[in-house]
Amino acid sequence: MPYHYLLFYKPYNVLSQFTRGPSERPGLTLGDFIPVAGVYPVGRLDQDSEGLMLLTNDGRLQHRLSHPRYGHRRTYWVQVEGLPSAEALTALGQGVTIKGYRTRPCQVARLLVEPDLPARIPPIRYRQKIPTTWLAITLQEGKNRQVRRMTAAVGHPTLRLVRQSLAGLTLEHLGPGDWRYLSAQEQRRLQQL
Repeated sequence: MPYHYLLFYKPYNVLSQFTRGPSERPGLTLGDFIPVAGVYPVGRLDQDSEGLMLLTNDGRLQHRLSHPRYGHRRTYWVQVEGLPSAEALTALGQGVTIKGYRTRPCQVARLLVEPDLPARIPPIRYRQKIPTTWLAITLQEGKNRQVRRMTAAVGHPTLRLVRQSLAGLTLEHLGPGDWRYLSAQEQRRLQQL
């Protein structure tokens, strides 16, 4: 059986699975966008998050990219409420305690220019008196809702979260709901990880 490797730009309010359970809130699933059978997501994005997902039927690669022991990099563009201080950014980078767990150190940078992203539907809430800030956060682990919990722990709740890159792959040339197969060169790079 040949291996398949796909990139998908997950829109807001889409589950990172192909079927919906009876207790899950309404919205679309991966099956509403991707007609390729037998592929599974490498990691997940919660329903409220957007951005890059890799899907494959290569179980060995899926394990290497998902397991925290291998520490592959994931970069998120995160719009947070307020203007984080240097101390808040340092705390995020050094690791914060969330739900009894100390996050690993990560890279955090304030984006000086708002990322060029399609408008989210529905848009984030806008509050005239509370500014927002865009951050780039690069992790080598991925706990459930980790980025949201990290920003909340330093007093800046996440308003919008977009995974921009995963294992060296990026959102480039994809719009929300778009997917494509990886090129042969991209597949070779993944196999070398």
